[in-house]
Amino acid sequence: MPATTRNAPDRTAGIGFAFIGVLLIAVNLRVSFVSVGPILTNISSDLGLSSAAAGFLTGLPLIAFAVFSPVAPRFASRLGLDRALWMSLLILALGIVLRSLPVPGFIWAGTALIGLAIAFLNVLVPSLVKRDFPTRVSRVTGFYTATQAAFAAVGAAVVVPVAQTSPEGWRLALGVWVGLALIALAVLMPWLRRHGISTTHGTARDPASYRSPWASALGWQVTIFMGLQSVAFYVLMAWLPTIEQSRGVPAATAGIHLSVFLLISVFASLATGGILHRGSDQRLVSFTSAALTFVTFLGLALAPDLILLWVLLGAIGCGSLIVIALSLFSLRTVNYPQAASLSGMAQSVGYALGAAGPVIFGGLRDLSGNWELPLLLTAAIMVVLAATGVLAGRDKVISSPARFHEAS
Repeated sequence: MPATTRNAPDRTAGIGFAFIGVLLIAVNLRVSFVSVGPILTNISSDLGLSSAAAGFLTGLPLIAFAVFSPVAPRFASRLGLDRALWMSLLILALGIVLRSLPVPGFIWAGTALIGLAIAFLNVLVPSLVKRDFPTRVSRVTGFYTATQAAFAAVGAAVVVPVAQTSPEGWRLALGVWVGLALIALAVLMPWLRRHGISTTHGTARDPASYRSPWASALGWQVTIFMGLQSVAFYVLMAWLPTIEQSRGVPAATAGIHLSVFLLISVFASLATGGILHRGSDQRLVSFTSAALTFVTFLGLALAPDLILLWVLLGAIGCGSLIVIALSLFSLRTVNYPQAASLSGMAQSVGYALGAAGPVIFGGLRDLSGNWELPLLLTAAIMVVLAATGVLAGRDKVISSPARFHEAS
């Protein structure tokens, strides 16, 4: 049998297994930390946490994302991409277990490890997609983004019933998610043993040179785009239910609206992944998605009675923007080590902005005494996001040092 014929099924199986691996990692990217919010009152009551300490507990993963994201490319360079991903999942599993143990201080150590692990996974998954799916970047990104959002929504929905019905209460409700990490570790172990040295694709230690995105205008455009879309999402996650309740919407209804927001964003992510690669560049879809978030914040400020319309538009915009941002890490780079470097840079700055956004938004609300000022200023920031999307969406890549012209 000719080698090409014999190897074709192996290549197909390898691509299929790699896709399953991406989805298994995606399942673990959000659920372990978004499930804290619904039972934060239980945790605070049990541990005697102040409001400030409880807020720090929920914000600690975002802080870890900002701090550790730039370290991830070096971590992958030392271990190889596949081993770095597997080790990150192992750290995640350890963090989930530690967080749930009734030992003083372990909830903080476990939460910090969870943030570290997810920071690494967030950065390295786009690099994996760049390496294994170079012609299907946007589509695969859409699938794994939708998967992580769907499991986050499920986790937020089931964590309260589990905490209420279990004798262990919130500890079991948070600890149960270690099962997802263990499944991913077990399924990916055979692949790690066969491809941990990455003989097929090369490792991050390959001598292929690339320009650092930190020294690139295009790298900063992608980074700003990532950061500002994070602001839009986290501001809505943090404040949308409160804004609704302040305008007479019952708390239960506001919660349903947030669930609808998350559900619609899943389908928006899938749709964006399917269309992002069809044009010659990503300028139109980036601008349109940012424009939807602009209309969302403007509408919440000026026409709050149309809340369902703004929830719908905001969900479509945010669900699309995250896929675009993550896809740009691969689409604007020349190889997967450079994709990891850009991902680390953009997610470090992006999550720092994402963490600061809701805090500044709340401060402006306290300062002005109304919602109009923070909403209108956020709408203005979305104008900057749209302009940045046009720049980052051009069909350019960050050049290697060997090239004299950087497309930026």
